[in-house]
Amino acid sequence: MQFNGQNNMGWGTAPQQETKPPLSIHHIRLYDLVNDSEMAEKSDPNPSTSIQSSTNPHQCVFDQRPSFESKFDTEKMRQFEMEIGNSFSASGSKPSSSEALTPTVTPAVLSNVNYKAPIYERSFHVKLFGADNEEAPVVRAFEQIKGMHPDILKSLYSMHFTKPSNIQSQAIPLILAEPFRNLIAQSQSGTGKTAAFAIASLLRIDPNLNHTQVICITPSRELSRQIRYVISEISQFTNHTSTLLVKDVFKNKNDPNYRSPHKFLTDHIVVGTPGIILDTLRRKKVIDTTHIKLFILDEADNMLDQDGLGDQSIRIKNLISGDPQILLFSATFPDHVYQFAHRFAPNPNEITLRVEELSVSAIKQFYMDCHDEDHKYSVLTSLYDFLTLSQTMIFCKRRDTADEITLRMKNLGHSVGCIHGSMTSVERDAIIHDFRCMKFKVLISTNLVSRGIDISQVSLVVNYDMPLNKQGHPDAEVYLHRIGRTGRFGRTGLSIVFVHDQKTYDDVKYLEHHFKVKIRRIPTEDWLVVEKIFKEYI
Repeated sequence: MQFNGQNNMGWGTAPQQETKPPLSIHHIRLYDLVNDSEMAEKSDPNPSTSIQSSTNPHQCVFDQRPSFESKFDTEKMRQFEMEIGNSFSASGSKPSSSEALTPTVTPAVLSNVNYKAPIYERSFHVKLFGADNEEAPVVRAFEQIKGMHPDILKSLYSMHFTKPSNIQSQAIPLILAEPFRNLIAQSQSGTGKTAAFAIASLLRIDPNLNHTQVICITPSRELSRQIRYVISEISQFTNHTSTLLVKDVFKNKNDPNYRSPHKFLTDHIVVGTPGIILDTLRRKKVIDTTHIKLFILDEADNMLDQDGLGDQSIRIKNLISGDPQILLFSATFPDHVYQFAHRFAPNPNEITLRVEELSVSAIKQFYMDCHDEDHKYSVLTSLYDFLTLSQTMIFCKRRDTADEITLRMKNLGHSVGCIHGSMTSVERDAIIHDFRCMKFKVLISTNLVSRGIDISQVSLVVNYDMPLNKQGHPDAEVYLHRIGRTGRFGRTGLSIVFVHDQKTYDDVKYLEHHFKVKIRRIPTEDWLVVEKIFKEYI
């Protein structure tokens, strides 16, 4: 059934997007130089067979790497997960020390690169507080960053970070500029926001001071674990320390990540979820907040949502002594959150994007017609062979829907995983680990992992259910975060929305209008066309 409604906005009750206050200050344009052919060769000389022919089935990739060369230390990942309380059996040989420390690309090489591909322009609006006519500082190489430590630089090159991404080149200098000022930073998913605040945090820390100096909070344990891992990798050759505070960390003494509820933490950086961080500060009092220099909120729009985690974030802020620098990072800032962010982080510098700039151009967006709710499942099972060409994330509205789809697909012999908030911490950690290591290629989830999770091989996102807000209107921010699990760091990605009635068709039209993009139809009545489209973009 094709819904070609005469009135594309027929349901007509969705609130119009209000624009943010105009930025009459310095408008800076940065350029993302991307050589598509070189990327493809570095990423995979034979995309159609690379996944199946991988020599290491346990290769787990946190791949924020512009070079797209995934030399991942599996043994280090295994040790890291043992540290946070998960004894997994990922196998793999550890690279030699010379391999780990030697940069694959040097600044001298970068300066001679001849980019032949088109230039993709990404426009940031930079607002410097109290300095309307002052140009924002920009760095084009990691060596240009103020106070860059040689050991951190060594880590970045060992991780194949060859040069700062756009958001890193803009945000890091602003964070480090004195006098230190709060920052609200917005950039598309998969552009390097985590590394931006991780690098800046490590450069602000005094490694000789054995007190917590940075607190970073996120909306989920999965994202907290990922951020802690990125920080540990960037600081691998330094004396900087970090720890993870998530559920059960103070309870199980047999847990390698166990923390005494009566002993002060001395780790320089603490990353965790707001509930446990708040409890640690308020009741256990094992963090000395008198030395806190940075308070970071990742996925800040979610963390400041007064209908969600806003109260906990405010209480944590109020329990921190002094006046730490506050960093708010997210891909989206809805208007009501944007206004509240200025009260939470007063007088900030700002890096923002227009609504039409939020959607990542590398993600090709489609919808598929389904006759009704039941037909959605039939279409999904018919797509399974395409879903496993790479890795796929399927998003559902409800936990029971995710469970039901997972059970039915497993009964058909399909290898899939499922994750949602009602699972135990151990179950959730195991699922994410196995998905990263490609023990299965299809992950079915609620919105639990719609934000921040970076798994480089995810090339397809399926919106089995349209994300809706409390009023029943399409939630554009959640949709953007969902599809942002693919198309990361310039890679091509594909997103699909299942349309099963006039309401969901109108919701798709609203998203087109909101982001000023075209969401094209994939005809489910012609599977040869479906196959052609999937093979073109995956």
